[in-house]
Amino acid sequence: MEKAVEARLKEKLISTQEIFKGRIIDVQVDTVCLPDGNTAQREVVKHPGAVVVLPLTDKKEVVLVRQYRHATGEILLELPAGKIDPGEEPLACARRELEEETGYRAAELTVLTSFYSSPGFCDELIRLVLAKGLTRGKACPDAEEFIDELTIPLDEAVRMVVDGEIKDAKTGFGLLACLNMVE
Repeated sequence: MEKAVEARLKEKLISTQEIFKGRIIDVQVDTVCLPDGNTAQREVVKHPGAVVVLPLTDKKEVVLVRQYRHATGEILLELPAGKIDPGEEPLACARRELEEETGYRAAELTVLTSFYSSPGFCDELIRLVLAKGLTRGKACPDAEEFIDELTIPLDEAVRMVVDGEIKDAKTGFGLLACLNMVE
């Protein structure tokens, strides 16, 4: 990025105060110096990062999971996903989450792209991983996860995103992004 643009837009960190330390996220309040010299506070959710897996069958069907999300109070249709554990590589996380949530194993895992989930307040970087060469196994979700798994044609899943039936952002992004990336 050119220095003139950075000088006009970038904020400089003055101080950080940790507000909450949790099992999945931490929350901090940063005091920053704005480009015009004024100061402001930014509330930031710190997240270790995550993967979202797009399991694609040989028939161009996608494996989705349905689960209740307490924050929204809704049962949502999503791609398998999960938090990257400390020291874990994204592809290892994708392999683990795919198997835990759906029972499927993939012969081929490829990181297609990465994106921020909600950069206005959160540093969570999500890696979109394409999973191909799927073999069915037995799902073993975490003790606190209650999940249904279903397989639908990719074009039907994309239609569901466009029609608002799939409301989860990472799933919508993953399904729409893969349209131009899969053979």
